[in-house]
Amino acid sequence: MFLSVFDMFKVGIGPSSSHTMGPMVAAALFLDKLRASPFHVAGLRASLHGSLAFTGVGHATDRATILGLAGFMPDTYDNDKAEAALADIRKTKKISPEGLGTLHFNIEKDMIFDYDNALPGHANAMQLMATDDQGDVILRETYYSIGGGFVKTAAEMENPEADIAPGSEFPFPFESAKAMLEMAVANGKTIAEMKRANELVHRSETELNKGMDRLWDVMNDCIERGLATDGILPGGLNVRRRAHGIHEALLAERGMNQPAPHTINDWMGVYAMAVNEENAAGGQVVTAPTNGAAGVLPATIRYWLDHVPGATPSKIGDFLLTAAAIGGLVKHNASISGAECGCQAEVGSASAMAAAGLAAVMGATPQQVENAAEIALEHHLGMTCDPVKGLVQVPCIERNGLGTIKAVSAASLALRGDGEHFVPLDSAIETMRQTGEDMHEKYKETSLGGLAVNIPNC
Repeated sequence: MFLSVFDMFKVGIGPSSSHTMGPMVAAALFLDKLRASPFHVAGLRASLHGSLAFTGVGHATDRATILGLAGFMPDTYDNDKAEAALADIRKTKKISPEGLGTLHFNIEKDMIFDYDNALPGHANAMQLMATDDQGDVILRETYYSIGGGFVKTAAEMENPEADIAPGSEFPFPFESAKAMLEMAVANGKTIAEMKRANELVHRSETELNKGMDRLWDVMNDCIERGLATDGILPGGLNVRRRAHGIHEALLAERGMNQPAPHTINDWMGVYAMAVNEENAAGGQVVTAPTNGAAGVLPATIRYWLDHVPGATPSKIGDFLLTAAAIGGLVKHNASISGAECGCQAEVGSASAMAAAGLAAVMGATPQQVENAAEIALEHHLGMTCDPVKGLVQVPCIERNGLGTIKAVSAASLALRGDGEHFVPLDSAIETMRQTGEDMHEKYKETSLGGLAVNIPNC
């Protein structure tokens, strides 16, 4: 089993990797399918199902789908061009993807929210259709946005291993934390070293390092924008950005004598909140492993760089590689999708990844790294995904702050031990998977339960 660091961490746009980035990617895949098709296409149509329908407006799924059909992609997204394209599509009722000419697309009729018909493969489902001159469907494809910006067709969902590179290609093909630790011991390597060796099968050292440098640059730029920006977040809840004000207050308190020790939690929290406020506003973020949980890992890195003696940017690559190894195990053996397993799969996974990365760069053994990830994940088990009004704002923004604090605490606890512990990471991952299966659908990113229905005037 191999998932690249660039699979786990993707540059994209907010507010959701599964509900915004995924549908945009699916639309691009459908356009490629049309370009290779012998049919004469006159129009396009899209229908959203399951969680994509129920929380699609709050997550801008309709907007992302339309822009995807117009040729936009998350990693090269330009907001000004996107706004101009949307305005033109609304006015003309036509859409012009490259290589396909000008096609009919009436947003009011051709962008469909189907609340009644869930599709069997995954809670995040959509169908994209091409129509002829009479408006009849001549080509249809079902896509599932399975979390973290990953997209599969219905056929790929029936063969889940088809898109995962075979382990035999790689020097360290671990599919479980147990196997990962056994390989580390047998070869005298860290988790980051094994992950790096796997990455170098398909790219050069220079490409790998430059790619990881870019990931951190985008993450850190997102923190900086969030810390610098004030105002009200879009979406109708009138949620006020708080990261800027908290950061200003923390800076003002730096010169005070004897600050409260717990103030360090505010620093961790504000870095994470800055990212997720940017995500909620549709800004550029890095999935880590999802948009809804994008603040935990960069906030943990920023905490380490700014507040831990001896921290050095030269180790950020090891942090990302270690975190990606843990995230790959969670995705392979359970889920990183809130629509599939609740927020335990998003913020819980992010916290486990961040805890592992932090422990690694602070000198932990592979056993201590695995312990750090397990502690962080274990104490997110059962967490529901219940976004108010379907927006990635309440409780998502604060939840990233608390996920960061848990990640740092988990790494610290693990570093105080010798790596021996009662609950293996594999058991925590399997428990998360089982808990997600048992969790009622209304608590899995549908906004039909929990805080989403218990907040007045929302």
